Amino acid sequence: MTKMPNVKRLLGDNGVTFDKHYCTSAFCCPSRVSLFTGKCVHNTNVTDVVVPWGGGYPKFITQGLNDDYLPLWLQEGGVNTYYVGKFANGHSVTNYLDPPAAGWTGSNFLLEPGVYDYLNTTWTKNNGPFEFYLERHAINITTKHALEMIDTAVSDAKPFFLTVAPAVPHVGINASGNGETFFPIPQPRWADAFPDAKVPRTPNWNPKEPSGASFLLDLPYQNQSLVDQLDELYRSRLRAVAGLDVMVSQIVGALASHGILDNTHIIYTADNGYHIGQHRLGCGKKEGYEADINIPFVWRGPGVPKGQVSSAVSTHTDLAPTFLKLFGLPMRTKLDGKTIPVVTGETDVKAAEHINVELWGSADVYETMPFKNNVPLPVAVSNNTYKGLRIVSDDYSLYYSVWCTNEHELYDMVKDEYQMDNLLRDTTDITRISARSTYLGRHLSDTVARLDALLMVLKTCVGVECTKPWLQLHPQGDVNTLRDALNEDYDDFYRSQQKVSFTACKQGYIVEYEGPASVMQYSGSASFRYQQALTGN
Repeated sequence: MTKMPNVKRLLGDNGVTFDKHYCTSAFCCPSRVSLFTGKCVHNTNVTDVVVPWGGGYPKFITQGLNDDYLPLWLQEGGVNTYYVGKFANGHSVTNYLDPPAAGWTGSNFLLEPGVYDYLNTTWTKNNGPFEFYLERHAINITTKHALEMIDTAVSDAKPFFLTVAPAVPHVGINASGNGETFFPIPQPRWADAFPDAKVPRTPNWNPKEPSGASFLLDLPYQNQSLVDQLDELYRSRLRAVAGLDVMVSQIVGALASHGILDNTHIIYTADNGYHIGQHRLGCGKKEGYEADINIPFVWRGPGVPKGQVSSAVSTHTDLAPTFLKLFGLPMRTKLDGKTIPVVTGETDVKAAEHINVELWGSADVYETMPFKNNVPLPVAVSNNTYKGLRIVSDDYSLYYSVWCTNEHELYDMVKDEYQMDNLLRDTTDITRISARSTYLGRHLSDTVARLDALLMVLKTCVGVECTKPWLQLHPQGDVNTLRDALNEDYDDFYRSQQKVSFTACKQGYIVEYEGPASVMQYSGSASFRYQQALTGN
């Protein structure tokens, strides 16, 4: 983001930059589907990009999501909808009509093969015959289509919603199978930009001692050859992003030329974050750490404060309800997010402090690789399934996770923002935590018991269970934060809860391997009687 002056000047200085916005699954297709449905990934069950587990576009269709998601809801309310760019993994020249992506008044979809080929892309306008754009840069073509779509949208004189989704700065995957294009290819004007840039050497970058849990503890220290290549990848990504920054300025300019800039909401975000060398990882995504889940989010629009930075917690599941609110449309049922009050101006809506984080399957070839001639060598890592919980407030900030190996992580991110000191390292049973450990003024095991119960709710939550998870534990409504829950009166209640666990590491969301899925509700009586309540779907 520091290399995107147009985004900062045109959007950030005229809107709000959110520094605590999260995707709830750091994987492209699951995250996009979550954004457009307002549902957590465990409720869409689009958990990956390939069949049979996550499934990408085919799974999006078979789950029935193509019949019930944001563009359809907007069209029902009289809003025209448009899309330019990558829609979903697996959306290809062989299936884009089987059936077409529903709900778009106009579209120009970037199709496989060629989605990640910077110089040879494939497009279909309004689901017509697909067209190859040979030896033309993907950013140029995406920008061209986006500007044309704005002209089309404005000419109809109706409220409109437009998504522009370039597949940049994703690593290059050449449609012809030529692996030499792994590094993103910049436009010629940026070919030599940022010559001295290096991956920021934060404390979690290629640490001398391993960090994290599960397979991360076995990752080797990266040698200088790999470090040099990671730095070159970083520079190539910056060069590609520079082209996106120009695209943003052209889109803003087009809106201004049509005289509608000040009456248009403009949002800049990403589907997931990215790690390059953090925690000894190579390059990629799919982990629950801050580098992968805390993503760019800038919002400019009528009524939105200008030039502000907000630390209010928000997630991609909040976008669909927020769009519905701004268009004055009725809220749909069973949305797992809620409106963003900084944007909507709702003074009676309190921002959440929690984010659920989840992922199933393996770490892909971009995670733990050595390079050979700029091409990743596959490294199989199967146990990359986990459930996580991120909590942010004014006086505490933490990340808690349970892996499919039943290893646990807890980071006090006030003291340890780079997540290097796992307070639960070598812990598979959270009832057996050292008596000397404390957190937030309480014995660590009592704090973790609260976190685990909250994660138990969130890992299968639906609708209001996701936005008000403490209410599922305390139906009286007097507990709304972790600080509230740490009252000593609740110690026995939380110690008695079932614990989040897995019985096996699987490649997809298979409920029978995900351990308990229920919590007890606090009865409110002095005798500490509890009642059992399921929170699964």
